[in-house]
Amino acid sequence: MSAPIPVHELDLPSLDMDSNPDAAARARLIEEARKQHWLARGLFGYTVTSYDDTLAVLRDKRWFSAASLAVELSGVTDPEFTRNRRPSILGMEGEDHTRLRRLVAPAFSPRAADRLRPYMREVINGLVDNVVTTGQCEFVSDICEPYPIPIICELLGAPKEDWRLFSRWAGDLLKIFNFNLGEDYKLVMRASRELDAYSSAMIEQRRSAPAEDLLTALIAAEESGDRLTHDELLSMVNAVIVGGTDTTRNQLACSVALLASHPDQWKLLAEQPDLAPRAVEETMRYLGAIRGTARFASEDIEYRGVLFPKGTFIAAATAAANRDAAVWTDAQRFDITREPSGQPQMTFGAGIHYCLGASLARAELQEALPILARRMPNLALDGEITWKPDGVAIWGPERLPISFTPAS
Repeated sequence: MSAPIPVHELDLPSLDMDSNPDAAARARLIEEARKQHWLARGLFGYTVTSYDDTLAVLRDKRWFSAASLAVELSGVTDPEFTRNRRPSILGMEGEDHTRLRRLVAPAFSPRAADRLRPYMREVINGLVDNVVTTGQCEFVSDICEPYPIPIICELLGAPKEDWRLFSRWAGDLLKIFNFNLGEDYKLVMRASRELDAYSSAMIEQRRSAPAEDLLTALIAAEESGDRLTHDELLSMVNAVIVGGTDTTRNQLACSVALLASHPDQWKLLAEQPDLAPRAVEETMRYLGAIRGTARFASEDIEYRGVLFPKGTFIAAATAAANRDAAVWTDAQRFDITREPSGQPQMTFGAGIHYCLGASLARAELQEALPILARRMPNLALDGEITWKPDGVAIWGPERLPISFTPAS
């Protein structure tokens, strides 16, 4: 049996996708690289380009989430910042992650998300009411930004009027992933302190007066006598806000930007709202708000005859996996009527770090898209889309001007 080849000795294609937001152009670059090898050289380490290999990497527990290194890689040395950091489920590994995930998983079930669907419809209809008679809007600021936050408040049991607070905290906390922490960490620290104080008061209230909300469910979560500590409860609230806002905002904007260039499918969705689940999966496959996730080797790892030394960084390119012709017939074609391939789209990830809030995000998108299609007929772009830079963790349109037939 031959010895594995160290990854740095391989003759690999390079992927230089700079800031090109055009999905088709990026897909062509990835497809050309994939013809040469299942690996490519990227800006930081290596990139996995095929579906099966992306899935294998994400399911291999030896590859640790790079989210846990966000602060270390930023160069921030402020002792107050590092001292007050708590472990987060977003970056935990091993037994600690398994335990926490097992305790909280029931609170994030599809059934739990389904209970919020009537409220999701109420929120999206209210936002559309504000613009429907004008025939135009800036979709990101008018619809996407305010949509998920009231739902997160409802989920946690926070007063609806506090959604603006939650929106600011979410925006500031997410800066930890935007490769500019050296300048932003004080905003992150302030948001974390304010949210902790708010959440602690809510936790104490729920302990004495349980309600039908996520926070009560997390407090009650127990298995074999094991419960979440106060710090773990605070960490979960933080993770819900970080994971449950920008993902939905950006994916909704990506989906509508994509459907604006396919007016026949927008019209079809309005006429057949039962296509919403397929439309969500197809828009996430074709233009996902999370295009990849970073991992590093926690030990020397051998895979497919390649040796990845401990500490090697690798990007599991979920956007590339989502266009793999070995999984999807005519993978470069966008079609909301596409029959399921038997393999899930990869924007939610896979393995132990599969998106905990996937059911909630799916429900939010499934409720929003058909309502938008019905109430905003003849959707079209009303100017250039401004895309967020590649460096942000969760990507999508920064500005999305649209027009549609106004309601009389």
